[in-house]
Amino acid sequence: MVHLGGMAVGGAGLVYTEMTNVSSEGRITPGCAGMYKQEHITAWKRIVEFVHGNSLAKFCMQLAHAGRKGSTKFPWNGEDAPLDEGNWPLLSASAIPYKPGNQRPKEMDRADMDKVQDDFVRATRMADEAGFDMIELHMAHGYLLSSFISPLSNTRADKYGGSLGNRLRFPIQILEAVRAVWPKRKPISCRISATDWVADGGLTGVDAVEVAKMLYAHGADIIDVSSGQTSPDADPVYGRMFQTHLSEQVRLEARVPTIAVGNITTPDQVNTIVAAGRADLVALARPHLTEPHFTLKAAAHYGYTLQNWPDQYLAGKAQAERQAEQEKFRLQELLLANKPQSHKNSIK
Repeated sequence: MVHLGGMAVGGAGLVYTEMTNVSSEGRITPGCAGMYKQEHITAWKRIVEFVHGNSLAKFCMQLAHAGRKGSTKFPWNGEDAPLDEGNWPLLSASAIPYKPGNQRPKEMDRADMDKVQDDFVRATRMADEAGFDMIELHMAHGYLLSSFISPLSNTRADKYGGSLGNRLRFPIQILEAVRAVWPKRKPISCRISATDWVADGGLTGVDAVEVAKMLYAHGADIIDVSSGQTSPDADPVYGRMFQTHLSEQVRLEARVPTIAVGNITTPDQVNTIVAAGRADLVALARPHLTEPHFTLKAAAHYGYTLQNWPDQYLAGKAQAERQAEQEKFRLQELLLANKPQSHKNSIK
C-alpha cells in the first residue's frame, strides 16, 4: 500500500505491481506476491481502490511464472541462489538449470502447459475482479515464457522448439487465452527480452522485431522492451538509457507501440525519448525507489500546471514551483556569467 500508493500520489501516469505470480509454484522466492488465492483479490483490491481514489494513475498487474528461476532466496540474500530448504519443483521449456548449482527444471509436457495456461487465465480474471486497468504478461528475463522464446533455454525437438515461430507457440497460446477473458476495453502489454546479450546463438534485436510483430498480431497492445537476464553468460553493454535503442528498433521496424525501460533516470531523458519517437511510454523503476514523487517534481520543474496534485500536497506544489523558478533563474545567471565576450574592439 505504501510502496505502490506512494508512486501513484507522486504523479506517475501508470503504476506497475511488478512481477506477480500466477501460482505458488510460479514464485521466484517465498516472499513474492501472487494472484492465485481468493484472499489475494481482497488484498489487491484495497490497494487498487487507494490508487484510484487518491490519484489519476492507472494500475497494471504484471503476471508471470518464474519457471527455472524459481524457488530461490530473496535477492539481497543471494540473487538466483536456490533455497537452503523447502524448495519446490520447477518447470521450463527444457530441462536446463539456469546456472550451475541451480535446480534442474522439468521439461514441460502438454499437461504442464494446460495447467500453467489455466493459472494465467485464473489470475487474469482475478486481476479484473480486483479492478486493475491493465495487465502485462512477463515474457522476459529468463522466466517461464521467456525460456520458450530464447534458443539458449529452449532446445525442444517438438513443435514448441526449433524455429522462432515454434518457440513462440506456447507464449502466444497464453496471450490468446488471457486476451479472451480480459475485457476488450483494457490493454495488455507483453514484456520481452529483446536480446540475450550473448554473442553466439542468442536472441538479437532483429529477432525482437519478429517477436513483437507476432505478439501484437495475437492480442498485445504494447510491447515492453527490456533485455537480458536470460542467461548467466550474458555480457550486456550497460550505460545511460542502454536498452532504449531496442525499443526504438522494435517500434520503427515492427510498427508497434513500445515501452522503453532501463537506466532512464531524468525527466529530460524521458521527454527526449518520447519526442524522438523512440518509445510511446517510458518506465522508470529505480528512480522511483529514491523519489516516489518523481513526476510531481518533474512537472513543477517544467511548469506543467495540469499535473494532478492531491489536495493535501498543494502546499508542496507551490514550494516546488518556486524552487523550479529559482533554479531557472540561477541557470540563466550562470549562462550569462560564462557567456564569451566579444573581442572585436581589441583586435587591430
